[in-house]
This record gives sequence, structure tokens and C-alpha cells, in this order.
Amino acid sequence: MTDIKNRVVAITGASSGIGEATAGLLAERGAKVVLGARREDRLRALAEELGGAYAVTDVSKREDVQRLVDVAQERFGRLDVLVSNAGVMPIGPFDDLDVDAWERMVDVNVKGVLFGIAAALPVFRAQGEGHFVTTASTAAYRVVPSQAVYAGTKAAVRMICEGLRQEADGTVRVTTVSPGFVHTDSPGHVSNPAVREQIREARDRMAIPPDAIARAIAFALEQPGEVDVNEIVVRPTAQT
Repeated sequence: MTDIKNRVVAITGASSGIGEATAGLLAERGAKVVLGARREDRLRALAEELGGAYAVTDVSKREDVQRLVDVAQERFGRLDVLVSNAGVMPIGPFDDLDVDAWERMVDVNVKGVLFGIAAALPVFRAQGEGHFVTTASTAAYRVVPSQAVYAGTKAAVRMICEGLRQEADGTVRVTTVSPGFVHTDSPGHVSNPAVREQIREARDRMAIPPDAIARAIAFALEQPGEVDVNEIVVRPTAQT
């Protein structure tokens, strides 16, 4: 197993949920964490608590994602891992015609990942090593009513990461982690009242805690350099 201690890990969507849990677990294991999210007050407090750095980051803006990578290099001299975790799921039926929500999902869930690749890949190439970890979803494997656009963005992320893995030339590792129902505030993103209540009920009934996903990410990071854990699916045992 590879020691996480002193590895520099940048995490988007780090102010709550899976991102916060991942930052806490990796910092506990000795990583130097660089936190990215939109809520500066929460970021600052969390960075102070974990002894890390932060950059206010809206992943739909390429310059923000680049700044996060730059802060990692300026503060710690390198970047070993980029965890692209930021995501939104303002799901709803097509008949709602919520085009703004569709655009937001594409901007954050897909373009945010691509901007992370654009910022970190040159760093990893120059170092001769690096690790992309991306949060997808079980929706990348199965679409259900009201989740078509969201599932489409997560399926796109899964394919992007697989293509990146194939081009990695044995120096850059690529891991996609696909959570099922996790106890986060994601139902709050849903504008359709009926769908929002359905998602909240399912979450409250069977969701697993964010630290379950953090442990999966840590598992992938801890593998020896010649081992690339490409895909991990983590869902509640009660989820069909």
C-alpha cells in the first residue's frame, strides 16, 4: 500500500458532503489538502481546521479550477491528486423544460471535470505522475425518469475518465467513484416539488454517510503505483 502522508490533494466541492468527508479523512492520514468550493467562509474554516489551503472555486469557470491547481503548487510545491467532486443534480422531468438546470448540470458536472483535466494534466505530465479521482454516480449506469440529463452528464464523465485512462501512458492514474444514495443536501438542488420529496424520502430511508465514499477514494489512493483502481461503485445495500 502507498502512504497518503504528505501527498498533495486538491478537492473540488470540498465545503460539504463527500468533498468535506474526503478532505477530513485524507488530512487525518497525513495528506496536504487544498480545498475548492464556492463558500469562502466554510472553506476558510475547514482549511484552518485541517491545516490545508483553499481557493474559492466555481468549477464551471475554467480560471477558478486553474487557480485551485496553482494554489496547490504555490503552497506545497506540487500536486499529486485532483479529486473532481463538485456536482449538482437539479433533476426533474423533461416536461418542466428547466433548460437553465440542464445547462447548470452540463457546466458543473461535465465541463467542471474537463477544466480539472486541463489544469492538472500538464502538472502531472511534468512530474511524471499524478492521480485523477472523479465522483460520478450510479446514474452513470442506469437512467430513471426525471434523471435523464443528470444521468447523461454522469455517463459522459465516466466515458471521459475512461478515455483519459487509456491515454495515460502508465504514468497518470484515473479513478472514477460512483456513489449511490449518499446522505447529503442534494435534494435541495431539486426544483420540482414532487421529485424533491421523492429524492428526500429515498435519501432518508437508505442513504449511506459521505465518509463511505471518502474511504473508497482513500482505498484507490493507497494502492501501489503500478495499480490503477479505475472504477468503484459504492451504494447502500438497500438500493436496487
